[in-house]
Amino acid sequence: MKKKKQILCLLLAGMALFGVTACGQKGADAQTAESTESSVKTIASVDDLSGARIGVQLGTTGDIYVSDYESDGSGTVVERYNKGADAVQALRQGKIDCVVIDEQPAIKFVEQNSGLKILEEEFTLEDYAFVMAKENEELLTKINGALAELGEEGVLDEIKKNYVGAESEIGKYPYEPDDAVRSNGTLIVATNAEFPPYEYYEEGKVTGMDIDIMQAVCDKLGMELKVEDMAFDSIIPAISSGKADVGAAGFTVTEERKKNVNFSDTYTTSKQVIIVADAEAVQAGQTLSGRFYSSFIEENRFMYLLKGLGNTVVITVFAVMIGIVLGFLIAVVRTNHDRNGGLTVLNAICKAYLTIVRGTPVMIQLLIIYYVIFQSVTINKLLVAVIAFGLNSAAYVAEIVRSGIMAVDVGQFEAGRSLGLTYRQTMISIVMPQAVKNILPALCNEFISLLKETSISGYIGFMDLTKGGDIIRSVTYEAFLPLLAVALIYLLMVMGLSKGVNLLERKLRNNER
Repeated sequence: MKKKKQILCLLLAGMALFGVTACGQKGADAQTAESTESSVKTIASVDDLSGARIGVQLGTTGDIYVSDYESDGSGTVVERYNKGADAVQALRQGKIDCVVIDEQPAIKFVEQNSGLKILEEEFTLEDYAFVMAKENEELLTKINGALAELGEEGVLDEIKKNYVGAESEIGKYPYEPDDAVRSNGTLIVATNAEFPPYEYYEEGKVTGMDIDIMQAVCDKLGMELKVEDMAFDSIIPAISSGKADVGAAGFTVTEERKKNVNFSDTYTTSKQVIIVADAEAVQAGQTLSGRFYSSFIEENRFMYLLKGLGNTVVITVFAVMIGIVLGFLIAVVRTNHDRNGGLTVLNAICKAYLTIVRGTPVMIQLLIIYYVIFQSVTINKLLVAVIAFGLNSAAYVAEIVRSGIMAVDVGQFEAGRSLGLTYRQTMISIVMPQAVKNILPALCNEFISLLKETSISGYIGFMDLTKGGDIIRSVTYEAFLPLLAVALIYLLMVMGLSKGVNLLERKLRNNER
């Protein structure tokens, strides 16, 4: 009977989540058709941006340029999103009046999202270049030399025509890596693969115009190409910290950026444009089955979720191990000091550790570990995530365990010592078993929280479950189904963990009888 109730609860939870999100999606679709009418301000030209609600991708030149409007006293509101696709989604839902973004991604967004259009008037012109660390002048010289050769050979023109040429030319000039001897090491290229046609995912790998150009550069330099996908605003910090050699993500040359990085020679010219709602467009709604096929079946996009899920589980398991071991050690030190007054120095170190970890967001800790502590070290991102989440979890486990130990009557400890047991034997054989029974529910909640916290691993460019859903969103421009899938997977995992802990608690209670 209990099993049936649990299954029913699961089904109801899934149906509720689906219903809520489906209603929200329907509301968004309806709002899209009326977005232009309901907007506070209609944007017909650049002159109309003053006083508007403008969406941009964080850290882009669009973000830099429209920032001036915030201080003009007209009430302009700039909404900054981690992804250009998120800004476009907000525009479709009527939350903002327009989106300022690069032309080529804008074309892709409009093609995939009915009810939107690009204003004929451009916002600004800009030059694209690759970015490198200030001190890496040697690499700058090599890349500029390779770009010059590729330009003279016509390779650059062919690559550009393959992605942004005439409609009859797009896809006709794919770049094929040559058989060059790659004995000069690996070139690590940081990008943001949500910026088509410059960089995006196709069939499970990052591709695009920038990636093809960097592959051609590697062919010239005799180097292997390694692409690291990360948030756009993380690319320059990755370059500066040595985590990557080159940034290739449609970077516009600006004086502000020149203060922190070196730019290669310009390889193409683009422009910033304005996307607005098109009141005259006919909304061509796609069926749910069609959206499902596009989100998960086409090009085996469900593999992004499976790969991300696998990484999420691995991070959680190993982080839990670190959290338990380190947390118990800290708890023992703290309780020993509280009861006996010993281990003063270790206790002070533990208190400082707990204060710092519990007092700062886990995302900041993750970024500090990756970009600061391991600044000059080439390290696997999976290992970084395990260390970051393990150290964070240990702080909370330590306090949970300490409270459990302190809750055990001191007479139990004294009884153990009177029987001739050492301090360690008393703790292991008498105190800890009782403490574990008391703290098990709290530990379970901590591990469930840890599982969900791993969703921020994408901030260092690591593929977790949430990142997998984000990739699908960036490819299909469909938010509803990928987010719903990610939410349901997390829900199932949490419910499974809760079920396992309930069984364990029942077994422990039975053993007491």
